[in-house]
Amino acid sequence: MGRLWLLLAVWCSGVFELKLQEFLNKKGVTGNSNCCPGGSAHPGGNQQCECKTFFRVCLKHYQANVSPEPPCTYGGAVTPVLGSNSFQVPETNADSFTNPIRFSFGFTWPGTFSLIIEALHTDSLDDLATDNPERLISRITTQRHLTVGEEWSKDMQTAGRTELRYSYRFLCDEHYYGDGCSVFCRPRDDAFGHFTCGERGEIICNSGWKGQYCTEPICLPGCDEEHGFCEKPGECKCRVGFSGRYCDDCIRYPGCLHGTCQQPWQCNCQEGWGGLFCNQDLNYCTHHKPCLNGATCTNTGQGSYTCSCPPGFSGASCEIQANECSGSPCRNGGSCTDDNNGYKCTCPLGYYGNNCELSANTCADGPCFNDGRCVDNPEGGYFCQCPMGYAGFNCEKKIDYCSSNPCLNGAECVDLVNSYLCRCPEGFSGPNCEDSSSISGFCYSLPCQNGGTCQEAVNSYTCNCPPGYIGKNCSSPVSRCSHNPCHNGATCHERGGRYVCACVPGYGGHNCQFMLPEAPRRQPVVDGPDRRYSSTEMGMAEESEEDNDGFPWTAVCAGVFLVLVMLIGCSVLVVYIRIKLQERHSHHSDSVHSDKKKGFKPRYPSVEYNLVHELRPDDLSMCKEEAHDEPEAKCEVLDESDTEEGYRKRQNSNASEKKLCSTDSKYQSVYVMSDQKDECIIATEVSTQTEIGHNRYVICISLSLTNSE
Repeated sequence: MGRLWLLLAVWCSGVFELKLQEFLNKKGVTGNSNCCPGGSAHPGGNQQCECKTFFRVCLKHYQANVSPEPPCTYGGAVTPVLGSNSFQVPETNADSFTNPIRFSFGFTWPGTFSLIIEALHTDSLDDLATDNPERLISRITTQRHLTVGEEWSKDMQTAGRTELRYSYRFLCDEHYYGDGCSVFCRPRDDAFGHFTCGERGEIICNSGWKGQYCTEPICLPGCDEEHGFCEKPGECKCRVGFSGRYCDDCIRYPGCLHGTCQQPWQCNCQEGWGGLFCNQDLNYCTHHKPCLNGATCTNTGQGSYTCSCPPGFSGASCEIQANECSGSPCRNGGSCTDDNNGYKCTCPLGYYGNNCELSANTCADGPCFNDGRCVDNPEGGYFCQCPMGYAGFNCEKKIDYCSSNPCLNGAECVDLVNSYLCRCPEGFSGPNCEDSSSISGFCYSLPCQNGGTCQEAVNSYTCNCPPGYIGKNCSSPVSRCSHNPCHNGATCHERGGRYVCACVPGYGGHNCQFMLPEAPRRQPVVDGPDRRYSSTEMGMAEESEEDNDGFPWTAVCAGVFLVLVMLIGCSVLVVYIRIKLQERHSHHSDSVHSDKKKGFKPRYPSVEYNLVHELRPDDLSMCKEEAHDEPEAKCEVLDESDTEEGYRKRQNSNASEKKLCSTDSKYQSVYVMSDQKDECIIATEVSTQTEIGHNRYVICISLSLTNSE
């Protein structure tokens, strides 16, 4: 059976729906007017044509001239056999066909399309091939503009002897909106948004939410926008430092009692209060009225006050009723009587006044003591003018200036007639011994030893000791072992101003800080500053340390030994090289002597170049043969001004010439051997006779000799 094939997109924004409604093919013929085989015989003898009809649908982009050829850019579908000649297209059938046919879009709907619908015939229900033109019954093509909507657009097309009715529409997929289904909006209510979607795909926030994607909750109305926030609609959470239903109250400083704040953690005191926590009452008198019995209250700040008590009362709040007679105001034996407004003195005979201070006696009675001067009072009685150091009505009291203890720091007070004297202890001075003397004199005797510095103190001194000494007078040296320099259980011993660590077996180093290979048994190891010692070598090591005083003699000796070895080695190498050179020189001398026997003579600077060796006849014959081979025998004659070296340079340009030959008896060869340059000089003596005299020239050629050993 045939199947419905659709070109579908996985992600889509809309769907094109095509509903096939009715197809009419009254004759039952194909597009080429051939009868569809498979019909029954007619009673009149004619064959009844019956087609097995299926459809091919191709949805393409808008084309002015619609081409039925692929590709179907928007999608294509092939239906199963849906009927014979004329039939109503069902909504479904047994071959999973659904009507309408749906074409999903994964992009914005362009608004236009081209549609090709072909009706085809098949002989077999399983053969739904569409490429055979013989099967084509009819083909309709159309191009349209289509807007997005629920409403169906109906159409009817005729082609040949067929007629097809169909309808179509374009619907946006779920969560897609707009004219081209290009607006995506999916309602959600989670951490990423709280909204629904409108008809055009616009976001509509749920109640209590705001923002572009409705992620911001709407707080409680009145909640302070700066100091409050919310995580869900209708709440108002306060930020740090603020409180209240609407988070508009700042939090005062902890412990603030009578204060307010404009910003968090402030404590601005209210009127009448002070202090860090506004807990000090600055207007205590008004708030508490502490003074009693008609006393006057005065604020003194910081929660304190004073009471001015009326006569007859005392105490901090004037709560104590005073006994005016308690202070014995009446003098000269008068009796005191307390009353509400004060007291009253009953004076004895001969005295009068409020306190019985006036005497009825006169100066004639001589009432003044201690040389006091008596003066009569015009109002009655007398009064005494006391000398310095005395007081009293009759100058009967001696004034004690030491009664107030004016002398300080344990000084002794001596009462004088009209003053006092303080005897200061050592280290103090001043009228009242209030000044401490900065110099006590203890450092005059230089008590600090070993370079310590003395510093005066009150009745004492202090020594600032140099490093290495302690004690009151810097007399005690610091022990070298006091700071525990030895490690790993070693014992510290002092040796001549230094310390030596007696290491336990297995450790070494100046402070026994290194772990060493296990020492031989029965030999405890003591590690000194320069080497490790066994118990048998302890005494010798200590004496060596005292003598050497830590100088690294071992390292110095090792260095000297290495230098001597290097010098000896260099001497041996030089001697070896000189022996080799002498052997080579002697071998060369032997070679030169052997050459002398053959007719060669070594050339020395002292040897003259006019030594001549006569050529033998066979030598001349050899030269004659060479003259026949060469076209011309060339001999060169040196000027008197030419030197041997110039001639050598010219001869280098003609390396092929090894010697000069001549058949003339005037030319004689001379062979000279050089000992210094290993070369042979072939010289030719030339004799010429002129009218002036006889001249002799020597022509030399230098040949290198190879000394093969």
